[in-house]
Amino acid sequence: MMNKVMVAAGVAAFCLSCNATAQGQGAGQTVDPLAEMKEVALAMPPKMIKVLNDEIEKSGFANAISVCREKAPAMAKATSEAKNMQIRRVSLRNRSPKAVPDAWERQVLEDFDKRVEAGETPGSLEVSKEFVEEGKRVVRYMKAVPTQAECLACHGTDKHMNDEAHAKIKELYPDDKATGYRPGQIRGAITMKKSI
Repeated sequence: MMNKVMVAAGVAAFCLSCNATAQGQGAGQTVDPLAEMKEVALAMPPKMIKVLNDEIEKSGFANAISVCREKAPAMAKATSEAKNMQIRRVSLRNRSPKAVPDAWERQVLEDFDKRVEAGETPGSLEVSKEFVEEGKRVVRYMKAVPTQAECLACHGTDKHMNDEAHAKIKELYPDDKATGYRPGQIRGAITMKKSI
């Protein structure tokens, strides 16, 4: 019960912080969809890392898997609804079957990897593009999520992974591909879509 209360509180705090700028808009003013997406993308990772670190401290690495498995999708869903956009996480080496990229996302992720190899800073990588989908104009945006030190216990090489977390991951995700990362590698991306 306490865990559900903490999830709800975290989701509410995240949504409130993401809505702060939109609430500051005057009547009749429109929010630039791309600017709004960038703002959300910048806000999400630090909040997730804080929630993750708090859970690791409270109950250990194996139990902290719930942050990425349950809390991150709940936060993305709540923000998606509040901002009227679709938000999800994708990766070329996904853990969750829900994180498989579509063709455009795959192309962008592959480009992010090439750009990092060429010396670009992983955390600065982003791409946006307008599309017409089902007769409607949409803007799509992706922001790279680099592997942080906190990620290695569950996403690193065997020598960095926490044994209990590794066992729990194998149990929850038998087809897991999201290990073997080093700090600074592109772990995946936050991807967003909004009608314009």
